[in-house]
Amino acid sequence: MMNRTWWKEAVVYQIYPRSFNDSNGDGIGDLPGIIERLDHIQSLGVDVIWVCPVYKSPNDDNGYDISDYRDIMNEFGTMADFDRLLEEVHHRKLKLVMDLVANHSSDEHTWFQESRKSTDNPYRDYYFWRPGKNGGPPNNWRSFFGGSAWQYDETTGEYYLHLFTSKQVDLNWENEKVRREIYDIMKFWFDKGVDGFRMDVISLISKQLDFPDVREQSFGDTIREVYANGPRIHEYLHEMYREVLSHYDVMTVGEGPGIDLKNAPLYVREDRQELQTVFHFDHMFIDNGPDGKYDPVPYDMKRFKEVFEEWDARLADGGWGSIFLGNHDFSRIVSRFGNDSLYHVESAKLLVMLLMTMRGTVYIYQGDEIGMTNVKYPSIDDYQDVETLGAWKEAREAGKDPEEILRSIHWQSRDNARTPMQWNTASNAGFSSGQPWLKVNPNYREINVSQQENDPASILNFYRRMIAFRKDHSTLVYGDFDVISTESPELFVFERKDSADHFRIYLNMSDFEEKIPDKPSANPVVYNYQGADSPTLRPWEGRIYKL
Repeated sequence: MMNRTWWKEAVVYQIYPRSFNDSNGDGIGDLPGIIERLDHIQSLGVDVIWVCPVYKSPNDDNGYDISDYRDIMNEFGTMADFDRLLEEVHHRKLKLVMDLVANHSSDEHTWFQESRKSTDNPYRDYYFWRPGKNGGPPNNWRSFFGGSAWQYDETTGEYYLHLFTSKQVDLNWENEKVRREIYDIMKFWFDKGVDGFRMDVISLISKQLDFPDVREQSFGDTIREVYANGPRIHEYLHEMYREVLSHYDVMTVGEGPGIDLKNAPLYVREDRQELQTVFHFDHMFIDNGPDGKYDPVPYDMKRFKEVFEEWDARLADGGWGSIFLGNHDFSRIVSRFGNDSLYHVESAKLLVMLLMTMRGTVYIYQGDEIGMTNVKYPSIDDYQDVETLGAWKEAREAGKDPEEILRSIHWQSRDNARTPMQWNTASNAGFSSGQPWLKVNPNYREINVSQQENDPASILNFYRRMIAFRKDHSTLVYGDFDVISTESPELFVFERKDSADHFRIYLNMSDFEEKIPDKPSANPVVYNYQGADSPTLRPWEGRIYKL
């Protein structure tokens, strides 16, 4: 019998604080701004709010480079603001999950400032320092953001490891003191009342200490075979569980680059006592070409369906999945997996039908509830994201056509998800009275919360309806998941059933009509078009039948 618990049943709403709501007119979203909008979040019917990092940070990678784990970033407010946010969230019977960034710290963190002073500094071993080789870095590892993963430091004449930017320095988990520091930080926030952690790139914390050179292969293979799933990863996660997590009623979700079907159960099976769930990326890298995300290829709908089927089957026995289509690191879901022009409303509604009928903990990213879309800034100068700018630089150095690079950036840049939240038709979409840190998507006059609020047929109200429908039927959380094969790759048909209920879900993920195989005789209980009794599904039409 599957254990039932609050975090399995949760629908999580993810906030990117910098882009959510600015309360003081400096163009940057902040904690008081989140508090102002909590009623909107509560109105959706979600249970948990996950807030991206709000700790003190020089913002080389928008807060994922932390200089003080026990303080709040100046632009976001104060610790008093955070305490008030936590109180207001709990007052609304919601829970708050924070981001734990434990693979690396900022180079401006005291630990690193000490570490770089001398080779015998007590903090030296908090990070990975190595001498160079043949006049260059210790090995050929590449950073996730382009360039070498090693940075030369003149003070001691050695290199330090950074799998991300040179200001995000990898922590040495081999050092027990480092692990104690991280566990103490976790306890600090749990004792405040925080309800869990999303753990940033947690699959990377254990390193191969011989630092082998990487053979020529796709970057995805390098992540899986070299950077992730290191020799002591499960020992560390089990220790974290024993020392910290087992003492609190909290939720944990690990961001898992390199986690695949083979090794996922080792991270999340209940008897392993490590993490509760992970984010895998099999469906999120589905349109990446051989050179990664900025080498986009059309995605294969047949493969998309297989990913959901394979992962559900793999975690059905004692594990648990995370269901998501987008977050702060990916394009907008309606632009990527739907059709954000001809069938904007229909495909946005279909995608939430998909999310809310899957087995696993469901995640919604801010703005998806109104169908926010990708942005197409005309110039690279409009982009802020460090990954995007790194990709542009590498492509230009390789002599690629700027127009072609910009097209792939329009499709794949992380800034697509980071444009300010579109609240209303006022200037800057109601996000800020000042100049926003990142330009607002020009379509905010057509796509915003206030216009959809009172329209019963809006994407926003359909999100509310679908979340409520999931809440009313635990079968959609815990029931069996069976995919029904169809002749059309674009048709996604599956059933959710247990002793309480039996649903069949039809999703036409295409711009064309599709005949319904084995159409049930009863009328559908949920559908995203007006009228739903024809034997064909219109483009991006979804229906849920109760059998």
